[in-house]
Amino acid sequence: MPRDAPIPTASWQARLALGFARRGDRTVLASREHEGPLVVQKALYPEGDLCCHGILVHPPGGIAGGDALTVAIRAEEGAHALLTTPGAAKWYRSSGAWAESRVDIDAGRDSTIEWLPQESIVFDGALARWHWTARLAPGARVLAWDIACLGRTGSGERFTRGSVGLDVRIVRDARSLWVERGVLEPGSRALESPAGLAGQSVFGTLVLAGAAVDDGALAQCRALAPAQGEGAVTRMPDLFVARYRGDASEAARRYFTGLWTILRPGSLGREAVEPRIWRT
Repeated sequence: MPRDAPIPTASWQARLALGFARRGDRTVLASREHEGPLVVQKALYPEGDLCCHGILVHPPGGIAGGDALTVAIRAEEGAHALLTTPGAAKWYRSSGAWAESRVDIDAGRDSTIEWLPQESIVFDGALARWHWTARLAPGARVLAWDIACLGRTGSGERFTRGSVGLDVRIVRDARSLWVERGVLEPGSRALESPAGLAGQSVFGTLVLAGAAVDDGALAQCRALAPAQGEGAVTRMPDLFVARYRGDASEAARRYFTGLWTILRPGSLGREAVEPRIWRT
């Protein structure tokens, strides 16, 4: 989409609700409801029956001002689901209307949900609000990441106007484990300060909630460095957090994939098996 191309005027209101359940030694996609252009492909089992993979698809390919996308994911007791996307989400510039996405994760007792989408590209002039919430029952585990690129840096575009609002929450047993809220705007301290993005265009966060990370895995994570940019990890009770900032979304994705490969065996009890869609 060229910088001066007409701004899309039609808006999409889309909702997708997925329910995963444990049936013996198999996790199944037990329920699926959708409205508008937001769907999931068939259940996939690249690593055996216990973990069900799903690929979320947004056919329009981009998110324009006025669009609202909602994804609700529920895992029942003992189920294990991994969700990803086939490509980057593109947030188009807006003439004034806000675009919004909501991800609502509900992890039942002793269940596991992995939310591993590919990056979001925020066009110059975009107005975006992102809401992400995870609720964990006793014994539940959630591993998730999000990566964002401000501006289409590959074509020389920078994020010089627009706004991105963030609202992220992880709750376990009615207690907040992680709350992060903020607004990213060109020239703001959040983007320019050394304590923020320090002028970098790509940022990402990986969180693991409800699972222990032992000293050996922690040491491996701390020894891992992104090929470009900066990365750091922090271990807290019931929560592990990793951050990336730099100018390369590919480096961020590979860094988080490396951390996921380290964390998954000890914390989630399974070797890391990458979804095939990541390599297409």
